[in-house]
Amino acid sequence: MNKIIEKAKLTHELTKDEILMLLENDNINEELFKAADYIREKYLGNVVNLRGLIEFTNICKRNCMYCGLRRDNKNLKRYRLTEDEIFDFASKAVNYGYKTIVLQGGEDDYFDVDKMTNIVKKIKSLGVALTLSLGEKTYEEYKAFKAAGADRYLIRIETTDKQLYTAMDPGMSFENRLECLDNLRKLGYEVGTGILVGLPNQTLDSIANDILFFKEIDADMIGIGPFIPNADTPLKDAEGGNLTLSLKVMAITRLILPDINIPATTAMESLAPNGRIKALQSGANVVMPNVTEGEYRKLYALYPGKICTGDTPSHCRGCITGKITAIGRSISDGYGFRGNSNVNSHDC
Repeated sequence: MNKIIEKAKLTHELTKDEILMLLENDNINEELFKAADYIREKYLGNVVNLRGLIEFTNICKRNCMYCGLRRDNKNLKRYRLTEDEIFDFASKAVNYGYKTIVLQGGEDDYFDVDKMTNIVKKIKSLGVALTLSLGEKTYEEYKAFKAAGADRYLIRIETTDKQLYTAMDPGMSFENRLECLDNLRKLGYEVGTGILVGLPNQTLDSIANDILFFKEIDADMIGIGPFIPNADTPLKDAEGGNLTLSLKVMAITRLILPDINIPATTAMESLAPNGRIKALQSGANVVMPNVTEGEYRKLYALYPGKICTGDTPSHCRGCITGKITAIGRSISDGYGFRGNSNVNSHDC
């Protein structure tokens, strides 16, 4: 098993069988995590990129089985931020020191291409990098957002198992999801994707395929998080994912894609204290603190037990900075584009 890890460290290549062996064997977890941490430091240095997350609407036309924002959830108070609120939160995030804003929401058709391009231009006027996570759009819409200044786009594949995808995302097309990722690449975005770990009927075999898919499309950013069942969804009684397997998927991804951006996801810390720090010590190099204010933080209820919903953006910035510096890392001063995490950094 150690030979497989050493091969990954040296060549950044693994076969499906080798990935499966790593996923199946829990005796080498610490060696795997240390290897991923080593590669992260080698390629990206000892800095962490912070990205300010604005959750601007919890209205969604989709009905994904695992998501608390799903269309049929009648127990959720819905909201959408105004353009002025979005810009206000982004402006404050810049004052807190963020160099990247992540604008994330449900698939809310109220925010048409004209509204979104206007919002993109206003946020870009603040001198930040901008990541969008708005779901499936047409090529022309993605093109308009790019022309307005958007730098990155995150759209999780969730699973590359087409049968599982169809079961988890009713009414959606797996082929269209792939086409969205392809269109984003063609348009010059930094492309982010990712999966949920622990979905019902998900197998280690399909997870191995997911990891190889990340490598195949040469994704720039990978978000990996454990599936946490939500009481307001059809999967409320499912077992859910666990932190260890999520960390292993993340670590293997780091080994085969050494210079990409990998966030330590909030869901990891919802499962275990200091889950994000464990992720940062297992290959992750990005944290996305929430800069949304007020009750909206609680209402973006993807899953239960979400951390920091009662905190202020200022408190979150200070808290995560303290945790990062406590493990000997510093906060990046750059925009965090792929492979550039080790430049323009300073100790905080």
